[in-house]
Amino acid sequence: MLSELKQKFVSPEQAVMAVQSGDWVDYGFGAGFPDLLDSALAARKEELHDVKIRGGLVIRPRIEVVECDPEQTAFHYYSWHIGDYERKLQSRGLVSFMPTILRSLPTLYRRGMIRVDVAFVPVSAPDEAGYCGLGISNYTWHTIYKAARTVIFEINEHLPRLQGVQGSHRVHLSEADYIVEGTHEPLPLRSYREPSEVDKRIAQLVVNEIPDGACLSLGVGGVPYTVARMLAESDLKDLGCHTGTISDAFLELYKAGKLTNARKEIDAGRSAWNLAMGSQALYDWLDAEPDIFHPGDLDYIHSPERMGGIRNFISINGGVELDLMGQENAESAGTRQLSGIGGQLDFLEGAYRSEGGKGFICLNSVHTKKDGSLKSNIVPFIPGGSTVSAPRTMVQYVATEYGVVRLSGLSLRERAQAMASIAHPDFREELLRYAAENFH
Repeated sequence: MLSELKQKFVSPEQAVMAVQSGDWVDYGFGAGFPDLLDSALAARKEELHDVKIRGGLVIRPRIEVVECDPEQTAFHYYSWHIGDYERKLQSRGLVSFMPTILRSLPTLYRRGMIRVDVAFVPVSAPDEAGYCGLGISNYTWHTIYKAARTVIFEINEHLPRLQGVQGSHRVHLSEADYIVEGTHEPLPLRSYREPSEVDKRIAQLVVNEIPDGACLSLGVGGVPYTVARMLAESDLKDLGCHTGTISDAFLELYKAGKLTNARKEIDAGRSAWNLAMGSQALYDWLDAEPDIFHPGDLDYIHSPERMGGIRNFISINGGVELDLMGQENAESAGTRQLSGIGGQLDFLEGAYRSEGGKGFICLNSVHTKKDGSLKSNIVPFIPGGSTVSAPRTMVQYVATEYGVVRLSGLSLRERAQAMASIAHPDFREELLRYAAENFH
């Protein structure tokens, strides 16, 4: 069988000849990235025009098709979610942001509302039967490559080789039109800054709300990671994982003996995730112990219905600012895109549906402006131009260093009073005055 596939193995330069002017090319999402194909496509700059590249949450330091063509005559880059590197591209006018809730992507591809001509799919080294894993980015690759005109697999020797549950994370070499391989740089790593004292206070307040046997969805910010560290040192046991991005936060819990997934009604004994992003130790863990994971696609992991079938489902994410009604901006500073909504709404809804579930938005009560003055992150209303990432109807719990409040079931005035109670003391009077004038 594998001998019959030999003709599919070509050089990256040969493979990217499949890309035509006007095409849409998918690069995927997260830390999995088609390095060799990206470089080969960039080398065709003079031959092509109006090629649109689609990706998101890129944490490697460079996308060659963007860097080689700052005039954007051949290539234009689009992102679902602005990562650290893409934020730098944004300041240079080299990325177009596409807002979406991640769970909607598979449907958009299936219905042809999103066009994909060529898919660059990073895969792990194949086994003896020709099966590869999707490494650290399951994303919605199965859906994308079924919709694509041309499918190119890029074998990356560094990717974890796990293939998932009943093939959830698996592809076969025969499914590609072309296959490329070669030497890659080490996988991109994501690290965490040391938590501040405020981070620790917020995290402790959230930890106090988490019961034994809870199933966790943790965002990738400092507070969720600090929550995991504190849980690792706590008396809680039999915690579970069903999360968009598995990170070193979950590795910490596993090493402490806390992450057993024993009480999960779905995927008992396994940590379920869609993306992996973190240290080399995290990637090594995925490779070494494939049987304790269920890497699944967006349809599976980001399904609020599925999360709702798991008791005590706890979603923990960060925010940029919230207003007195509970509307949350998680992703922008005015019209400047800082990240994306990603799966936050998916997991907030999942927590609402879960028996005993809780969805937390965590944020510092203030931030320091360039002139040294303090600005409240709890505001009377989300300012014009800024994004409302989560509507007031979907925000259940809010945590700052001054406390945790539950908004669900409260009137507008009660919500405003609750939000003001966890604002920085310097801003409470002003917030309460606005509430008294506007909410009855």
